[in-house]
Amino acid sequence: MAEELLQGNNEKLTSHLTKPLLAVAFLASFGSSMLYGYNLAVVNSPAQYIKDFYNETLLESHGLTPDGHLLTVLYSLTVSIFAIGGMTGALLVGRLVTKYGRKGTLVRSTALVFMGGALMGFSRWCRIPEMVIIGRFITGVHSGISLSVVPMYLGEIAPKNLRGFLGLVPSIHICLGVFIAQVLGLSEILGKEEHWPLLLSLVAVPTMVQLILLPWFPESPRYLLIERGDVHATIAALKWFRTKGNIQAEVEEMQEEQRSLSSMQTLSVCSLLMDSSVRWQVLTVAVVNIGMQLSGIDAIWFYTNDIFRNAGIPDPYIQYTTVGTGAIEVISGMLGCFTIERLGRRPLMIGGFLFMGLCCAGITVSVLFQPQLSYMRYISVGCVIGIIAGFCIGPAGVPFLITAELFKQSHRPAAYTVAGCLNWMSNFTIGFVFPFLEIATGPFCYLIFCAVCMGVAVYTFFIIPETKNKTFLEISQMFATKNEICEEELYPNSELKMALMNGYGTLDFHDKK
Repeated sequence: MAEELLQGNNEKLTSHLTKPLLAVAFLASFGSSMLYGYNLAVVNSPAQYIKDFYNETLLESHGLTPDGHLLTVLYSLTVSIFAIGGMTGALLVGRLVTKYGRKGTLVRSTALVFMGGALMGFSRWCRIPEMVIIGRFITGVHSGISLSVVPMYLGEIAPKNLRGFLGLVPSIHICLGVFIAQVLGLSEILGKEEHWPLLLSLVAVPTMVQLILLPWFPESPRYLLIERGDVHATIAALKWFRTKGNIQAEVEEMQEEQRSLSSMQTLSVCSLLMDSSVRWQVLTVAVVNIGMQLSGIDAIWFYTNDIFRNAGIPDPYIQYTTVGTGAIEVISGMLGCFTIERLGRRPLMIGGFLFMGLCCAGITVSVLFQPQLSYMRYISVGCVIGIIAGFCIGPAGVPFLITAELFKQSHRPAAYTVAGCLNWMSNFTIGFVFPFLEIATGPFCYLIFCAVCMGVAVYTFFIIPETKNKTFLEISQMFATKNEICEEELYPNSELKMALMNGYGTLDFHDKK
């Protein structure tokens, strides 16, 4: 009977894209996800001005004249402390979304942006360099929270047939944030010495828009029903987002999920790491998330100007070349969004990492031969653009998607915590280490990124199955042989079988034969 009910409901769970759905997707991404991309790239343009500020204030406050090495350390800390904040925010997500809800967490976390933006904006006026570093950390905490909460919120309010489209809106805004930071960093706009505090503090503008408008939208219907048990608020939220369609069918589907989850326990991070039934899934999440950050893309984002300068691009043209790469990033991100469901996850991952690896090797070769062959500088720039394009087409978004697809509902929160921590930790490592790595190894440092990209591509080819159009049951069964577990271990409760799946991990009940 339950099977017939779910089959009947699944036919009614599709819906059209409504104005409220589209508005909340863009609003949540505009005030949260876009800030992540903006903060990744915004420190690139005023890098020398920030170093000069540190030099001046250390001399004024302590009578010290820092050498180039100390200034490099301070600037690297300024860049990479954002990732430490992000990792801190990722650790807070589970408790925040349970206590305040998805929308409630987004609204409350805006306070962090105003705090961080104010610290960075007034740092030059107060002559306190620590304000820049602390402000970067606080905005990093906000990004760590929003990178998980925004996709969660949009995924839960979206009907089944629109979940993919709405789920990709945040990633497009991340690329857009990088591009906006590059445009505003031009010397004709805010790329002047007196304007760099304003450039860093502009994060407060989109957040203000979000704070004013987002509270008027409803909370996630799934949160209201499954975690709060408020049926009336759930129906009201669904009517707001759907305007048309069978609301009752969706409510019944959520209630079916609520009953199924009552017999399952959500695993902690420690339990997840100790669970032998998902060890290959955990390893896969670790490989793709670490590989995503250690592929060299963060070095490109954080130190684009320095890379182009070393490639021989004249200083007056570097900023325009950087903006061009941002435009390529947005275009490539949209291309990946429109092709992932057609090509599948594996081709985009393997192709993206292989292409990035070849481009990393190309940077090393072009820089080495640049003194003899002047046209090599253009090949170097082309390789940088190739790394960005290859990353945005596949590796930029697929790891987050795979993290959701490889795990059952009970394992997924802990899996996202592990993935987020590894992602941000790798982000911090590359942001802090890259300047010293480049000094120590010169152009050969890109061969390290090349090896990482090739390694992830090989791992994906041999280990990760194609998950396109697969249910969670089918994906778990694909890994069952690798994990050396039988079906009884995969489903301890013999009466629960994951046969009818809808992306949220809803269980279907079958009679025991």
